[in-house]
Amino acid sequence: MRVPSRSPGHQSGPPSPAGRHPRVAARPRSADGPDLDAYREAVGELLVEVGALAAASSTKARQVLIDQRLREPAITAVLDDTPQGAIGARETLLLEMARYQPNARSSASDLAALVRIYLLSRIDVMWWRDASTFVTDAEVHHSTQLVDLEWLRRRGLLKFRYTEQPRTVLGRGVRAVRRRVLPDATPRTAGLLFRRARREVVALLNDIAREFSAATVVGTPPLWVTSLVRSAEHQYRLRRLGYAAMLPSGHCLGWAVDVEMAWHQRFGARDTLAGILLDRQRAGELNVIDEGQAWHICLAPSATRRLRRAYEAEMGA
Repeated sequence: MRVPSRSPGHQSGPPSPAGRHPRVAARPRSADGPDLDAYREAVGELLVEVGALAAASSTKARQVLIDQRLREPAITAVLDDTPQGAIGARETLLLEMARYQPNARSSASDLAALVRIYLLSRIDVMWWRDASTFVTDAEVHHSTQLVDLEWLRRRGLLKFRYTEQPRTVLGRGVRAVRRRVLPDATPRTAGLLFRRARREVVALLNDIAREFSAATVVGTPPLWVTSLVRSAEHQYRLRRLGYAAMLPSGHCLGWAVDVEMAWHQRFGARDTLAGILLDRQRAGELNVIDEGQAWHICLAPSATRRLRRAYEAEMGA
């Protein structure tokens, strides 16, 4: 099974509109941008060393390691092109590591996973450094940049599935009963708080869902989305609950998505979906992060024009 957090190539192993923050002035960058293959490879090597220093007594050694490795050109090239810069990213990562407490909710099962998620998510932030953050829940609900998924779903225009978070005590009770009676009928996910997404992201998910359906046997469930756009307000709520919700985040910019992976293992389709996502990463269309049960994907700016045209053609917009 290929793991997106170690390198961009094939690998074998276990599966693993108002009230926004002001834009940050863009720094000069090369025409082609940093070498993301080299960055992912350097991050993968760093993770091996972090794993070897997992003991609590190795805190100082881990800090020295982070200090040294984040100065490597392949890593600095990406981090220096984020709003925080390389120094700010280093300080944030060290703070995240110092605060880290493993828990069942977090996709960061250990310190190495935390480092992997943070560093690979910086690709999202680098790509979308000039995008505005959805700061509050109200901004997400009222933004004209986002479309209502339920409106599209009811018209049969979505090829993927999702579930919403129950809003009432009754709704939560019904969800709990359904899970007891049919525990594997759907993924074990809290569901979407915001059923809204950018048009380009809808087109991307429809495209992936069609490819996934064509590559799997009849009866395989469709692509399942577990998280889309989030407000920074909600991201802080998730952090307080113990989730590995990074800041800044591609979710809070509207360009990142989490898709269910573990549930598809029951149907023998997890590897197929992983291959589709990693192929798109190699093509430069996505950034992919293995977060265990779900994989995080973020759309690259270079793919937005094509996907916007695809959305308009498909939806008759």
